[in-house]
Amino acid sequence: MRQADLGLNLSTKPTRKRKFLDEMERVVPWKALVELVAPFAPEGKRGRPPFAVESMLRIHFMQQWFGLSDPAMEEALHDIPLYRDFAQLQAWTHRLPDESTILRFRHLLEEHKLAKEMFALVNDLLRGKGLMLRSGTMVDATLIAAPSSTKNASGERDPEMHQTKKGNQWHFGMKAHIGADADSGLVHTVRATAANAADVTEANSLLHGEERVAFGDAGYQGAAKRPDARPEVDWHIAMRPGKRRALDLSDPLDALTEQIERKKASIRAKVEHPFRVIKRQFGYVKVRYRALLKNRLQLNTLFALSNLWMARGKLMAELG
Repeated sequence: MRQADLGLNLSTKPTRKRKFLDEMERVVPWKALVELVAPFAPEGKRGRPPFAVESMLRIHFMQQWFGLSDPAMEEALHDIPLYRDFAQLQAWTHRLPDESTILRFRHLLEEHKLAKEMFALVNDLLRGKGLMLRSGTMVDATLIAAPSSTKNASGERDPEMHQTKKGNQWHFGMKAHIGADADSGLVHTVRATAANAADVTEANSLLHGEERVAFGDAGYQGAAKRPDARPEVDWHIAMRPGKRRALDLSDPLDALTEQIERKKASIRAKVEHPFRVIKRQFGYVKVRYRALLKNRLQLNTLFALSNLWMARGKLMAELG
């Protein structure tokens, strides 16, 4: 990337963060995303000229990658030359977006549901390059914590979040549901519900409509019998843990059943990779906003970026 700030940014050490941004610089379809957002951006006929759509989009993505709130993003732009360089904001002498500007850009994306459109655009790109097939889908869900404190303006917890018990521990928040390509593990469908929603109720809504097989863990037992099930989809659901532990491996039939379960588990394992990326790579372990809609839109952005991150090797190889 360019060295900015009047030549004062002299560091050339290839840090992990610099390498990450260099890779995302190459694989994110900036031109197509800017063309998607630009018709909704303010024209700036009065007052100060608006910041470039691409700069604001780059800032918005850095918030997702590094888990930064609006005020933290504003401070980071002042403190970290690498961030200003990536956002194409050239020098200390130029004004930088404040937290209100960053907030308004996010609200613009939310108002026009552009996160969902960006997610679809990225997936169309990946599909066009042969990185997402259409024959099989894996489904899974993960819990995302929400603040349980009532020390806020309303004096209550987010009414759209709920608590649920997993194992011996209670969790409060929402549940992120995904449908992912069975071959690549790239996410093609995202949904969000309160944490107490059963996984199986979302199973068929996570299919894109062209697959012939679908895979899920034991929480999706009965997916093929639900009213919204499609008869042409062959569901391969994991056996319940208790029944699997009861298998007698000295019995040939039970031994064969165990081999089948292992094979299904090896296919399903790839659906965990997108969750690992957004939770460990991007640090998304707690919801940032109140209400499911805003958090659902953020999930669309996160999984669009995780798809690009997971496919970056093949995308960069194609770019040369």
